Amino acid sequence: MLNPRAIFSRHRGALIERAAGEWLCQRGLAIVERNVQIRGGELDLVMRDGEILVFVEVRHRSDSRFGSPAETITQTKQRRLIKAARFYLHRNGLSCPCRFDVLAVTGAPPDLEYQWLKNAIEAN
Repeated sequence: MLNPRAIFSRHRGALIERAAGEWLCQRGLAIVERNVQIRGGELDLVMRDGEILVFVEVRHRSDSRFGSPAETITQTKQRRLIKAARFYLHRNGLSCPCRFDVLAVTGAPPDLEYQWLKNAIEAN
């Protein structure tokens, strides 16, 4: 039996990611894909910023009492994101400039605050 709390958490996460994608679209990015399940992990948002393919990690906290949502991205998580992005590029036969952005979201819908960190994760 599924835990009702887990279901609510997943639903809230989907709402936050949808709002994050719309917010980024209003700032000139275009959505390519959402919630890509791929070997190595999950990519929250895959977007285009002109010729650049942008892998966006969306992090949410209801408040910043214990720090920014962006601070929750560990070195391990960064390695997983890079690995997932490499698989995504390979699977889709892509060879293009890429970057990793983080969108830290604080609050509860509809009152969300966004902190957009462009090129937040460096892939070698």
